[in-house]
Amino acid sequence: MKQITQKALAQSLKTKMQIMPLSKITVNDIVNECGLNRRTLYYHFQDIYDLLEWIYKTELHDILGKNRTSETWELGFLQIFIYLYENKKMVLNTYNSIERDILENHLYDQSFKIIVEVVNELASNIDVDEKDKVDIANFYKIALLLLRLKFLL
Repeated sequence: MKQITQKALAQSLKTKMQIMPLSKITVNDIVNECGLNRRTLYYHFQDIYDLLEWIYKTELHDILGKNRTSETWELGFLQIFIYLYENKKMVLNTYNSIERDILENHLYDQSFKIIVEVVNELASNIDVDEKDKVDIANFYKIALLLLRLKFLL
């Protein structure tokens, strides 16, 4: 039941973000959209930004699935691009708000997770320092995030 309620609140916020700037959306707007009350939102989330963060965290994790290997990482990134494109209004609304770090942090996090797993897999038979692996993953996560954001703008 908890996840159904969270998903209803998430869908409501996503719907509102299609037509309104994030800064103009209120808790009442969200709960009225899905027929719940204010307490319900606050039971599950601290505020609207916490709900938005939950949306990105769960949806990005779900779309990536197991696409985190040297064979499938490209499909993982393609799925992220598709998600960003299909949710373009919400993504740009987030990016243009003062809470753009919510989106960027989750994109960085998911990109890093994919890349570090691929780097670890490819370097499994090679003596590579862990710091070098992390540096490689950080470089690519930034490059790919910039590419994604350029793709949207």
